[in-house]
Amino acid sequence: MTHDLVTALGPLLTAEASAEAYASGAEPADLEQTVWLRLLERLDAHDPPRDPPGWLRRTVRTEARRTRRVARYEAPWAGDPAGTGEDGPELLALAAARRHALRDAVRRLPGRCPRLLEALLSPHDPTYREIAGELGISQGSMGPERSRCLGCLRRLLAAEVASG
Repeated sequence: MTHDLVTALGPLLTAEASAEAYASGAEPADLEQTVWLRLLERLDAHDPPRDPPGWLRRTVRTEARRTRRVARYEAPWAGDPAGTGEDGPELLALAAARRHALRDAVRRLPGRCPRLLEALLSPHDPTYREIAGELGISQGSMGPERSRCLGCLRRLLAAEVASG
């Protein structure tokens, strides 16, 4: 019965799918394939359609409506799905490694520099007044101290880059 049904319904399905596909935004072959799948599911459940041509027309229209509904809510992805842009996994890993190397170098600085630069690098973004109060130094000496510490850090990192 399946072979006879496929042979009898093939031309009708091709015509119906071609007629409905344009309005739904689907490819006629995709619509045909989906309807064949629905028919096989019914036959597998031992529930063949009583009026195969009528069932086929209704199913084509139902699938075309479903495709239109899905197309209304889905938008094509504009970017690369692998995420090779600025926030790709490789770039995130490299940025994390740079941050780790910077914080490691800051910890090796002399005197008050590690505490001062850690405070300046804090994600809480404290003010100079808050940092000065926390470190017990005057707010006026923050600028020169910061410059001295950044100079030390620059020399330390330059030496590491030159050696490594």
